[in-house]
Order: sequence, then C-alpha cells, then structure tokens
Amino acid sequence: MTGRLNSAQPYALGLFRIVIGLLFACHGAASLFGVLGGAAGGGTVEAGTWPGWYAAVIQLVGGGLVALGLGTRAAAFISSGSMAYAYFKVHQPEALWPLQNDGEASAIFCWAMLLLVFTGSGALGLDRLFASRGERADGGKDKEASERTPVAA
Repeated sequence: MTGRLNSAQPYALGLFRIVIGLLFACHGAASLFGVLGGAAGGGTVEAGTWPGWYAAVIQLVGGGLVALGLGTRAAAFISSGSMAYAYFKVHQPEALWPLQNDGEASAIFCWAMLLLVFTGSGALGLDRLFASRGERADGGKDKEASERTPVAA
C-alpha cells in the first residue's frame, strides 16, 4: 500500500499545486477585476493602493505561476510571504486565532505555498517539462538532475 501511495505522490502534489494556485489566482482576480463576487464587500481594489492592490497582483500572478508549475518555488515563496504579511498585519491584530479574526484563508494559503517552496511543482508542471528539455539538450550529461525526486518519501 505504501509503495503505491509513494508512486502517486508526485501526481497528488501536482494536483495540490494546481488547486491551490487556481484558488489563489481567483482571489487576485476578484480583487483586481471584480469577478467572482469582487473584493471583500464587492467591487475592486483601487490601483496602486497599499497593501490591497499589491497583494491582489501577487495573488493573480503568483497563483497563475503556481497553477502552471512555472517558477513554482519562487512564486510560492513570494506568495507565502505576502499571505504571512496579510495575516500578521491585517488579521492578527483583530484577535489571536484565525477563526476569530477572519484570517483562515491567509493562514492556509501561507502554509500551503510554503509547502510548495520545499516540495517543488510535483508532476504535471511546466518546470518539469523545461527541465527535461534542458537535459535532452545536454545529451543526458546532467544525470544528477534526472535522479532527483521532487519530494522525499
């Protein structure tokens, strides 16, 4: 049983990455373009306002890159940091626990993105596609890169 689960791990991680990235991008799109119910209370955030507009741009771009699996670690690192900032600067001063201060989404996205920083894109990501093209261009000389696994079991 463990062997089967371990062999499916890169695919489960890839699906996790896609779902988290799409959900994160949807938050940014809602704030920037007013789609999917708009920003909190409806509407959009005003361009250039701190921190809302910048957070929305990070959410849209970072979420899109994470969903595609393109530059996953860097995009997830920046996204995680923006959610940590959102939690501690916006939500945490209201109350101690995320359930009390409406900071659950920020906390969950922060930790999910931080996980992706350490695991990478998993299967189904453009990172792997470009990495495999680079290996073929080297003529297979970079054996160390092909032997790496995205997640240690």
